[in-house]
Amino acid sequence: MTEQAAPITGPRPDTVADAIATPEKEQPYEALGLKADEYASIREILGRRPTSGELAMYSVMWSEHCSYKSSKIYLRQFGKKVNDKMRERLLVGMGENAGVIDIGEGWAVTFKVESHNHPSYIEPFQGAATGVGGIIRDIISMGARPVAVMDQLRFGAIDDPDTARVVHGVVAGISSYANCLGLPNLGGETVFDGVYQQNPLVNALGVGVLRHEDLHLANASGTGNKVVLFGARTGGDGIGGASILASDSFSEGGPTKRPAVQVGDPFAEKVLIECCLELFGGELVEGIQDLGAAGISCATSELAANGDGGMFISLDDVLLRDPSLTAEEILMSESQERMMAIVKPEKLDDFLAVTAKWDVETSVLGEVTDTGRLVIHWRGEEIVNVDPSTVAVDGPVYERPVAYPSWIDALQADTVRAAGLARPESGEDLRAQMIAVAASPNQADVSWVTNQYDKYVLGNTALSFPDGAGMIRVDEESGLGVAISTDANGRYCQLDPYVGSQLALAEAYRNVAASGAVPTAVTDCLNFGSPENPEVMWQFSRSVEGLSDACLALEVPVTGGNVSLYNQTGDTPIHPTPVVGVLGIIDDVARRVPSGWQDQGEHLYLLGTTRDELDGSAWAGTVHDHLGGVPPIADLDAERKLADLLQAATIGGLVSGAVDLSEGGLAQALADGALRFGVGARVWIDEIISRDGVDAAAAMFSESQGRVLVAVPHEEEVKFRGLCEGRGYPVLRIGVTDGAGADAQIEVQDRFTLPLSELGAAVRDTLPSRFGAVISE
Repeated sequence: MTEQAAPITGPRPDTVADAIATPEKEQPYEALGLKADEYASIREILGRRPTSGELAMYSVMWSEHCSYKSSKIYLRQFGKKVNDKMRERLLVGMGENAGVIDIGEGWAVTFKVESHNHPSYIEPFQGAATGVGGIIRDIISMGARPVAVMDQLRFGAIDDPDTARVVHGVVAGISSYANCLGLPNLGGETVFDGVYQQNPLVNALGVGVLRHEDLHLANASGTGNKVVLFGARTGGDGIGGASILASDSFSEGGPTKRPAVQVGDPFAEKVLIECCLELFGGELVEGIQDLGAAGISCATSELAANGDGGMFISLDDVLLRDPSLTAEEILMSESQERMMAIVKPEKLDDFLAVTAKWDVETSVLGEVTDTGRLVIHWRGEEIVNVDPSTVAVDGPVYERPVAYPSWIDALQADTVRAAGLARPESGEDLRAQMIAVAASPNQADVSWVTNQYDKYVLGNTALSFPDGAGMIRVDEESGLGVAISTDANGRYCQLDPYVGSQLALAEAYRNVAASGAVPTAVTDCLNFGSPENPEVMWQFSRSVEGLSDACLALEVPVTGGNVSLYNQTGDTPIHPTPVVGVLGIIDDVARRVPSGWQDQGEHLYLLGTTRDELDGSAWAGTVHDHLGGVPPIADLDAERKLADLLQAATIGGLVSGAVDLSEGGLAQALADGALRFGVGARVWIDEIISRDGVDAAAAMFSESQGRVLVAVPHEEEVKFRGLCEGRGYPVLRIGVTDGAGADAQIEVQDRFTLPLSELGAAVRDTLPSRFGAVISE
């Protein structure tokens, strides 16, 4: 029910009348993250100086994190490079809280990935937890029930003393929040690299399902409709999080911005989810917006700008945890678990009855108007009077200086061959290096992380880690479901951001196809250094160009996502790290294909061609600590043909397991496929060497793309070979599955044998040896 807010004590507010009367009053715009020219633009827009409340609003909404002012000119490519096929299933695209895809049978899926990087370094537990909470509120705001999460994590060097602090906090924060919400974690990525030492990347992906008719959008239409704030009370946490913390780089001395980190309450969010779904079911909401970055400033200005263009709000009616907050702090607070709804007056009582039922605190702040202005009062005085579009839509757009990196030619020239990196010559060398790569921090078993997550809550999980893609059932009756995979490779993107970004998409696309689903749509989280560095902006521009070109080639639209800039300490940026999530549709999750083989006596076929592509590889990094050269070729036409072939094989029941080849090449695929169910393999690589003209090192460790290792039951072999030959896709039979239990091993014929017990012990020890024992499932 509606409550009266506690009286606010403190100094008299800075009103619009004051702003007109005192045009020369000095204001702390720089401390709020605004540049001098941006402050001048605000004064020009208003025809006066801004009030302190207006300054607070513009500062957060014009921040890099909220306005995308440095990236907007490039992101437009995602909307331009589309064709009719890419629009077929797109119900909601970029510009809303999350994209929505029609998956058939009246069902739709909404999904999105966002970053919470800087907060997760300063306060790892709360930074990561509220990252999950924020993405889930984006899902709720579309009218969907959240059904799953994924996470994409990048930490500093695994042996750095500070890495354990961040790892323990981030993983605990994600697991605590998602587990309390009762959402399964379907997988993601865990990467260790010194380049992320003081700038870990914590990207969270949320998935929700809804019927087509339940779709809701964020707009405030209908003069006289009420503006209602509901959920947790507003406090002092997260103030300036978007404008100050997320839109600036860390100094060499490290961050000191803990108050800007939000504090989450997953139990409050769980109640908020159920409350929202009942409100949607009762058709009690006309428009809705979650309160995340920029809080009330964002919700009011975006709702008004997307609707009829006018809104009146009284901040006196905001329910506060801390009655000493100023109007500016109330506007900027990023307190979690809050939503803002637009409600018809005749439905207000029913709305309040539902929020009262769920014991969700609610306050009516104002109403939609036809003035075209966002007007906000506090203590009965006008403290904000702006055109909401100037706050939420028409912020500054920068064409930042772009410069070709001075160092990249030398880096690309430093290939594996130019550096003279020794290749394994004997079977024992191959064996030792296969173990080294498989047990390296970025390829090793991550059960230490994933066992802290609930993978199966809700009972609809069809695939989860260690499978290459997560999969969830949407409809129990038909088995309709979706698969999702997320990928990125900062090493590739450092060598060539255009190709590296395409390879991130290609790997996620391939993982989804290997699971038996049809890749359909994309979300992305673009993590880069400071936009004020011209070389970083070159990386960003090339990355977006590469990714948008690849989406068009593969005919999968970008439905939305996030840009995270200023990921650097001092003058040292992170590697460009565009995280790409691909969603695919599968008509029956019973046909899912796991990333490994379960039975002995099946045939192992390698799809695709192997080239001598070891630059930027896991082998080069692990064995030689080397990064240089150029990434593998991105053959998008081959990726499409491969996905179509895998789809046909899945429908025909011709494959029982499929492992994509990416980091670590064939050696890693063999390790993953065998360890998945504890069944060994006998493999021969001489035909790869002969057909593709490579040596044993490349046959085992090359990261050539467009390749998948599949297990084919004996009785399906003729049909499978016929399918590959009919489609003209390169295929080689390279082995058989063989050996289980204590006898299970990987044998590379004429070169070495490796017991799974030895391999498994090595890959399972890497994380626990640094972070402690694995939690038993």
